[in-house]
Amino acid sequence: MKIAVVDYGMGNLRSVSKAIEHVAPSAEVAVTARPDAILAADRVVVPGQGAMPDCMRQLSASGAREAVVRAAGSKPFLGICIGLQMLFERGEEGDTPGLGILRGSVPRFHLTGLKVPHMGWNEVRQARPHALWRGIADASRFYFVHSYFPAPGDASLTAATATYGAPFTCAVARDNIFAVQFHPEKSQSAGLQLLSNFVSWRP
Repeated sequence: MKIAVVDYGMGNLRSVSKAIEHVAPSAEVAVTARPDAILAADRVVVPGQGAMPDCMRQLSASGAREAVVRAAGSKPFLGICIGLQMLFERGEEGDTPGLGILRGSVPRFHLTGLKVPHMGWNEVRQARPHALWRGIADASRFYFVHSYFPAPGDASLTAATATYGAPFTCAVARDNIFAVQFHPEKSQSAGLQLLSNFVSWRP
């Protein structure tokens, strides 16, 4: 099995690829920006940290943008953090157009009395059954670090919520796409279980 971790110049790639290698030791895990390698992979993971304008610019500059869009249309696809946010139509940060694969936007937290970014461990409430929740108890805690969050235009996209001041969508799912705002690679046993579920997922 070939798993592509898309490299578009944003951080955290090494920890994501190492976590996937840990749960799938027989898989060939490649950190790559090459469109041909992304399209040849059996599964695609798009992680990312940083500002959405920079991420979208780097994704286009790397040449990987079209390959990511095609992969999201056909392969088991996991988005993490910015890899989730870029799937939507527009991000409030820099008023940045996303890939437009999913309907909705990515607003900033506007909270009174709470620090932004939202950083640390938080309970994740599963909105509906999904193969990637297998073996993960509802309200398990995952690690977050973000100032923006997905606001899906279609409520059926929401696969999980968390609460920071108010409930917000922290995971989305549609067909072959599953994407999370939290960082499974930093979320100990629950995060490794989610990555393991992704490796064996047959959408």
